[in-house]
Amino acid sequence: MKKISELSCDVLIIGSGAAGLSLALRLAERYRVVVLSKGPVSEGATYYAQGGIAAVFDELDSIDAHVEDTLIAGAGLCDPQAARFIASNARHCLQWLIDRGVAFDRSSDMAGTGGYHLTREGGHSHRRILHAADATGKAVATTLTSEALRHPNIQIAENQYAIDIILSDPQEITGSRRAAGAWVWDKNSGQVSACRAQSVVLATGGAAQVYRYTTNPVTATGDGIAMAWRAGCRIANLEFNQFHPTALYHPQASSFLLTEALRGEGAWLVRPDGSRFMPETDSRAELAPRDIVTRAINSEMKRLNAACMYLDISHKPATFIRQHFPTICQKLAGVGLDLTCDRIPIVPAAHYTCGGVLVDQRGRTDVDRLWAIGEVSYTGLHGANRMASNSLLECLVYGWAAAEDILAQQPAFCTTQTLPDCTIGSADNAHAQQDFALLRQELQQIMWENVGIVRTTKKLEHAQRHITELQQQLEEYAACVRLCGELLELRNMAQVAHLMAQCALARKESRGLHFTLDYPNQSSAATPTILAPYGDINR
Repeated sequence: MKKISELSCDVLIIGSGAAGLSLALRLAERYRVVVLSKGPVSEGATYYAQGGIAAVFDELDSIDAHVEDTLIAGAGLCDPQAARFIASNARHCLQWLIDRGVAFDRSSDMAGTGGYHLTREGGHSHRRILHAADATGKAVATTLTSEALRHPNIQIAENQYAIDIILSDPQEITGSRRAAGAWVWDKNSGQVSACRAQSVVLATGGAAQVYRYTTNPVTATGDGIAMAWRAGCRIANLEFNQFHPTALYHPQASSFLLTEALRGEGAWLVRPDGSRFMPETDSRAELAPRDIVTRAINSEMKRLNAACMYLDISHKPATFIRQHFPTICQKLAGVGLDLTCDRIPIVPAAHYTCGGVLVDQRGRTDVDRLWAIGEVSYTGLHGANRMASNSLLECLVYGWAAAEDILAQQPAFCTTQTLPDCTIGSADNAHAQQDFALLRQELQQIMWENVGIVRTTKKLEHAQRHITELQQQLEEYAACVRLCGELLELRNMAQVAHLMAQCALARKESRGLHFTLDYPNQSSAATPTILAPYGDINR
């Protein structure tokens, strides 16, 4: 038995991306805020986001058009109220970023856009994407991190793994259950502490690391979804995992996202012989929503028995390409490819978790004093498929909405729970960590093969059985080995993977990102898949 040390703050934010840091900055004038980052702040998904942030700045555009595009991309499953709430609050949240120094690209050639260069991406009927060259996420993350580090009321704690939410009454199923902080494992010292807080916010991002091929950083292991589930929160629509159509396929490079803005600026998707295939698939061609483009690429690869397809923007002027996509040009040059003249080999890769912890319009979960914002949450915005550049927008709008809600709350430290001792195994981890690496690869392969772009009931049931067996193995390890990041992540990945398969099995149709050969048609009724920790499935 190990005695737990205890810390406290007003607001505990688990996650240090755009959602978490924007919330922290909005709260810090009144509250003491602790932001937990599982690794260095620069390892989060926000830092790697390329494309931009959608908002209506063009005089010829409208909030109605932004909402309509979002609803169409979401294949009938978006919550119209959520889509309108986010689109309506986009501009002032973007202005908040601009006021803090985020330098979005400007253009004197575009009239009626407020002086900003707006690009267009798949699913959008207008140019409405504000961007900072092709590294928008980096610009946002760098600005927010710099300001947060300077603020006296914000403490950013790196290399801190949240284990689980501390609850006021762990046995209470409904009613009085309240979040009171989180158990935290310090990667540097190996020690566990309890961080008490009046309010707890999950801003941990998505879970694309459950797949073998992904554009996400290694930290995207579904931690917040798993913690919320164990705390008693409902989750929704985890069957909808977005596979980005264009990730670099190259033996000498890790999976690297090739932004949708390339296609927005005229790039083509072509077969190995150089012929286009998207015009045959959809009237919007390369600008069709991501689910359609991904399945088209996957279909062509299988039909031709090809390892990849290609992205080609060489018909555009080289100076234009280098000016608008400097980061991608540099990255590709490192593996011997030239974006201005080469066809770039691409494959789909897991990119975004459209489902998550069920929240209301303020980011509130089913547990009192526990919020979830950003990719970890399910707001209803994305439906069955996320439209490009709506993700960072959702982070910012819900960072603002949750801040307004938390600022309106009365202080509510929970003093009813006595912190228990914590049982931690003591066995050596040397061999166990090798096992964890192999088990992680096994899980990722199971998910890629069985809960991927094209599914069947048989494959989904196979995935569930294997994931259940893996979870049992992890329980045995947890009882004896020392706590480590590999075990914590794998535990969460397995939990979320199981929920993804369960959601997919519950949906007896094909819609958006969920395509199953057993139910290839879309049903007339469009309802979210909602799972409750106590056994209820709401379809």
